[in-house]
Amino acid sequence: MTLLGERAFAPLDALRRQTFASLSNRNYRRYLTGQSISLVGTWMQTIAQSWLVLQLTGSGTALGLVVALQTLPTLVLGPYGGVIADRMDKRRLMIGLQSVMGVLALALGLLTITGIVQLWQVYVLAFVLGLNNCFENPARQSFVLEMVGSDDLRNAVSLNSVLVNVARAVGPAVAGLVIATGGIGLCFLINAASFVAVVTSLLRLDVSALSPSNPTPRAPGQLREGLTYVRRTPRLAIPLLMMALVGCLAYEFQVVLPVVASQTFAGDARTYGFLTAAMGAGAVVGGLYMAARGRTGMWSLVVGSAAFGLALLATALSPTLGVALVGMGLVGAASVAFQSAGNSTLQLAAAPHMRGRVMALWAVAFLGSTPIGGPIAGLVSQHFGGRAGLALGAVACLVAAALGAVVARRESAARSVEVIG
Repeated sequence: MTLLGERAFAPLDALRRQTFASLSNRNYRRYLTGQSISLVGTWMQTIAQSWLVLQLTGSGTALGLVVALQTLPTLVLGPYGGVIADRMDKRRLMIGLQSVMGVLALALGLLTITGIVQLWQVYVLAFVLGLNNCFENPARQSFVLEMVGSDDLRNAVSLNSVLVNVARAVGPAVAGLVIATGGIGLCFLINAASFVAVVTSLLRLDVSALSPSNPTPRAPGQLREGLTYVRRTPRLAIPLLMMALVGCLAYEFQVVLPVVASQTFAGDARTYGFLTAAMGAGAVVGGLYMAARGRTGMWSLVVGSAAFGLALLATALSPTLGVALVGMGLVGAASVAFQSAGNSTLQLAAAPHMRGRVMALWAVAFLGSTPIGGPIAGLVSQHFGGRAGLALGAVACLVAAALGAVVARRESAARSVEVIG
């Protein structure tokens, strides 16, 4: 290649290195490879579980209830899960908890394949999975910083969001085909097998290259200490409050999209898979942008929340399935921008010995609010249609954006006064 050609491609090469900076870390590459396999299986199970409940009951309320049961433990025990994450070796904790998740998927698959599955069994397994997740989530979220360091954290979080949403695009599409050809139960069995990959990747990490935070010694009052710390730190409390509002009513896609697919557009499991896959494809684009150009801080959250709300509103008003698929792509891009900015902002602002507890509260705001929002979204969707369920989420996002904007303006005004003074 000529010197002129090299110069022409230099900006693109620099952008590529910037976008995928954290992949230079061997441990993170290995970890991401395992996650990529497991997450496809997880999204397959998400689609299959929702469709199974819909087949068993035909009820949007039942869909909301199963999602609520899966996230109720995070609401109740999530903060304590952060205490455990701060006390323990996060890698070992994740190995154990990911293994349990594989066993639960296997159990649901066998029950479904044999034709003896009942709704109460789905409820019980969903609740146990949620109990496992309330300890696994804060450990996994805070473990990323131990692998890549603070300089590459935002990039790693954004790339992880890209991976989640590539899986969101691939998993539902594969699930639709598997359900159509092999049945719902096969999706659960494939998910069970996928956990072998993530557990193996964690076992093969180079432990000497990790930078683990010192485990917090066991002491009374550590949960209360974490809550007090967040309450007294506005740069942590406000993003958590915004996510609680958005997470409660806007991220209820497991509840709302099956109703949109089956009732609004008279579709089937494949229609549901296409809607979810479109959101995942949009989120991949949004995640790559965040990895290369994204920022942290309150204004990033405000912009992300507002864009998320407007995209949901546009999708709710879509006259045809084709337009709705485009809308769901925009929803995916905006949602990952909001989520990535919030996650990185919290991790970088939190003290190392508090990071597990702070990220546990992030999981409570994101997932733990679902036991409240899931049944609400289910009732709204069942009685007023899937469009109303999407519109409900849009209102929540726009209210959160307005709240964040008020706080961000006050912070900017206070800084201006300090500079003048």
